[in-house]
Amino acid sequence: MYRFFKTTQRIIFWAFLLLVIYQLWIFSHVLWWKWNNPVESSFMSIRLTELQEKNPKAKLQFEWVDYAKISPHLKRAVIAAEDGKFLDHTGFDWDGMEKAMDKNQRRGKRAAGGSTISQQLAKNLFLSPSRSYIRKIQEAVITLMIEICWDKRRILEVYLNMVEWGNGIFGAQAAAHHYYHINAIYLSSAQSARLAVTLPNPRKFEYRLPAYAIRYSNAVEKRMAWTSIP
Repeated sequence: MYRFFKTTQRIIFWAFLLLVIYQLWIFSHVLWWKWNNPVESSFMSIRLTELQEKNPKAKLQFEWVDYAKISPHLKRAVIAAEDGKFLDHTGFDWDGMEKAMDKNQRRGKRAAGGSTISQQLAKNLFLSPSRSYIRKIQEAVITLMIEICWDKRRILEVYLNMVEWGNGIFGAQAAAHHYYHINAIYLSSAQSARLAVTLPNPRKFEYRLPAYAIRYSNAVEKRMAWTSIP
């Protein structure tokens, strides 16, 4: 029995030590990316692997552009569509999450997420699309790291550059080129609203935006007039 407890203690110790090392590894990246631009994310790596399973020569569409070279319309559209309280919260929109849970319960399925831009960024950079309580806890920890280390302008800049906008399409510049054949700085309010409403499921809406999504994009475009950006 004594040996069993000693073995259990060692396992717990080493598991805890590995967990701490992993958190420090994540935090070191968050701190580095405060001043240096990411060149790849976990989501990008996953999508590239999927694409190359079908076509070994497949590549991602991705090009980093600085905050000043992204249309203000797109910044407003993404905040209006995804996270209206972005400038006010510290990473979590508790009211939004509660409303999303109520909506999901009424529909009997997961129809709304309630994740903030900061939470989405944490997931995109380090985690996977899979859903589990462990992943959500880790997502919350990374979200806190990001909110502590970065200001809102940097969070939005990295988000707009790393977010998925179609199958193998990452970032505002690649999305602007793919859908409208222009640079991200020239996106209009209507174009920006349409891009923003695809974010919950960008690969589904890559080739066709259904009528209800078009109606929602029109509502988002109207909301943009009262949306502040960092």
